[in-house]
Amino acid sequence: MRPATRSRGLHELNLTPLVDVMLVLLVVFMVAAPLLTTGLQVRLPEVKVTNTPVKDGRLVVSVASDGRIFFGERDSTADVEAILRANARLQVEHELYIRADKDARYRAVARAIAAARSAGVTSVNLLVEPEP
Repeated sequence: MRPATRSRGLHELNLTPLVDVMLVLLVVFMVAAPLLTTGLQVRLPEVKVTNTPVKDGRLVVSVASDGRIFFGERDSTADVEAILRANARLQVEHELYIRADKDARYRAVARAIAAARSAGVTSVNLLVEPEP
């Protein structure tokens, strides 16, 4: 006869309930995530600012209310990226001021900022009118 052996327990972890819970959580988050972003209303804050001194008017990009983009006094809507890349002073200072009309479309302002970033500008400053 063999000596009495001890009863061995299971040394495996049952992962089936854990996988079930994780799949349920995945489905819940997949359904809930789009609901969190739809209908989000954004109200921009009203800011009281002081006058920002502009070092040089030649480093100002202006965005008109009709979407035209000016670099200094030159209309550069068609090729703003190339004009900013070609400006030697901008390439040295890496600083640009953007002045946008209050009725300008966000797309035009975003295009001016993207053109500045692609031209190597590291400091983009937005100019605003201070409140009285």
